[in-house]
Amino acid sequence: MVELKGGTRPPWVGLGAAVWVQIAAGNGYNFPLYSHSLKSVLGYNQHQLTMLGVANDIGESMGILPGLACNKFPPWVILLIGAFACFLGYGVLWLALSRTVLSLPYWLLWVALCMATNSSAWFTTAVLVTNMRNFPLSRGTVAGIIKGYAGLSAAVYTQIYSVLLQNSSAKLLLFLALGIPTLCLVMMYFVRPCTPASVDDSSEQSHFLFIQAASIVLGIYVLTTTILDDVLSLNTPVSYTFLVVMVLLLMAPLAIPIKMTFYPSNHSKSAILSQPVGPTKSSDRENSNVDVMEPLLKPSSSAANLGSFHESDGMTEVDMLLAEGEGAIRKKRRPRRGDDFKFTEALIKADFWLLFLVSFVGVGSGITVLNNLAQIGIAQYMNDTKILLSLFSFCSFAGRLGGGVVSEYLVRLKAIPRTLWITIAQVIMVMTYILFASALDGTLYAATSLLGICYGIQVAIIIPTVSELFGLKHFGIISNFMALGNPIGAYLFSGLLAGYLYDNEAAKQHSATCLGPNCFRLTFLLLAGVCCVGSVLSIVLTWRIKPVYQMLYAGGSFRLPQSSNH
Repeated sequence: MVELKGGTRPPWVGLGAAVWVQIAAGNGYNFPLYSHSLKSVLGYNQHQLTMLGVANDIGESMGILPGLACNKFPPWVILLIGAFACFLGYGVLWLALSRTVLSLPYWLLWVALCMATNSSAWFTTAVLVTNMRNFPLSRGTVAGIIKGYAGLSAAVYTQIYSVLLQNSSAKLLLFLALGIPTLCLVMMYFVRPCTPASVDDSSEQSHFLFIQAASIVLGIYVLTTTILDDVLSLNTPVSYTFLVVMVLLLMAPLAIPIKMTFYPSNHSKSAILSQPVGPTKSSDRENSNVDVMEPLLKPSSSAANLGSFHESDGMTEVDMLLAEGEGAIRKKRRPRRGDDFKFTEALIKADFWLLFLVSFVGVGSGITVLNNLAQIGIAQYMNDTKILLSLFSFCSFAGRLGGGVVSEYLVRLKAIPRTLWITIAQVIMVMTYILFASALDGTLYAATSLLGICYGIQVAIIIPTVSELFGLKHFGIISNFMALGNPIGAYLFSGLLAGYLYDNEAAKQHSATCLGPNCFRLTFLLLAGVCCVGSVLSIVLTWRIKPVYQMLYAGGSFRLPQSSNH
């Protein structure tokens, strides 16, 4: 059973550590940085490279095992498994690309890449589930912050790739194989479940605002320095200075627990959902921040008091009905939307599959463009595509952070379902894909920016929507199942569609590298059509779940629903 750590500072320490873990979890976004080297050094064609991109997405999104494990093991175990997968997977890729080991088979590299990026699923599950439970009243805000830093990770890695690793793909893979596991081993101690607050706290909101502001500053800073380095060719000391400042900005969220240590709040402990177990001597009260361990999910007192009823073999049906009528026994019922669902119970709900299809269309099509971003840039005669990746990363971060903040504000103010913003994002994506297909001069940066924002909005909003419709008890496995739409979409849209059309066009040009707008034009037009269907599905879902949000947010703040008795 997962245990809780009492006190007020630990949740903010865990959120600060989650920022670093989420940067590590963004390792899958690095594929465009080394994909061209896999193609040139190992002699792969575009279809083979695209299928490696599919492996990248499958590994990143296969979170069923982490989802199951997060309810049985503490977060540090989940992080440890992710660190091992990262080391092993990227280690094999480094051996192949550096030519340390020659003639590794294609299938082995496919499996290794899948294993390497699967570390992201373990990292994300550990920090996301833990922090969503630590801050249950601010789910949208927390999801926006955590996924926002994950989106920003691509720009962070681009900076490291350019400055520290001198644009070497082999060095990047070695850094991913050794650096990320080391970082996560350091952060394991700080990511832990804690006692959540049961009421809104004004100081909590100010702390969230600080983290959001710090992340915005970091995002603008990283994008600006990447552009400056690309345009001005900065010298080594200046580039390293920029890198050090970036690391300091990543540490900004830790200022909150430091401030709470030196300037403790007088906030009453009555806001704690579960009080410490044991005697309440004066010495215990004076040391309220001392670690107190208790279960994360405790059985209700009514269930405990009624144990004799359920254990009684001689109880007749008449006695049971009478007990139910008198209120002594609560009849077991299926959960309603907003309650805690088991995974099997969620699977039979129409809302579950509608949300899955919406995610499959929006996120799956977005990741298709991300995987082929380097080739898209080269097809439009760009010599250096790193700036495209940084731009997509920053705009994805802005969409994740903004989507979480805006949806949280409006859901509390007007009980507007979060999925309305997914609908808006997919409508904009339709226009964005048409803009990509046009290949007009100067539109590539604008289209990449719009797609990054829309992609980020959907990634951030799907997470709290899952928790609000199906509860937090089995949130890990349900949310990770939703993420399977990512690799399925990538396989269909990228592996079977984009790669095939690209190779056909390249064959017409009698070249391994396709140049010109026709390389991806048909792909973008088909993606625009798919997003039209996704927009309609999102409208249907929003209409269906509107009563749920009116129930959950009727008083202007989140109301914890009564869990079903199962």
